[in-house]
Amino acid sequence: QVQLAESGGGLGQPGGSLRLSCAASKTPSGLVTMGWFRQTPGKEREVVAFIENSVFTGYGDFVKGRFTISGDSGKATVDLQMSELPPEDTAVYYCYVDATGGREWGQGTQVTVST
Repeated sequence: QVQLAESGGGLGQPGGSLRLSCAASKTPSGLVTMGWFRQTPGKEREVVAFIENSVFTGYGDFVKGRFTISGDSGKATVDLQMSELPPEDTAVYYCYVDATGGREWGQGTQVTVST
């Protein structure tokens, strides 16, 4: 079973930047897509960004050009550079991978945007 380890969460300043990273314990067979969801209490998990085959990217509507996802499917790593953070970006961010065996999730990393 693949395990995902996220890092880089924590406290960010409004208008500032944070970088999240995720690495898999091994490269899963048939890895296609890696990405990030986020969740706040009382809300459903929502797509933040994804990268397919290390090339094609997609973002949630709320991102509006503020985030950049990058990844390497060969190494099973994915990063999310976040900028222009408002307090509304406060959430738990979850890394995931889609591969032959299905979707695997990380444990989540808390991002808090506050003064």
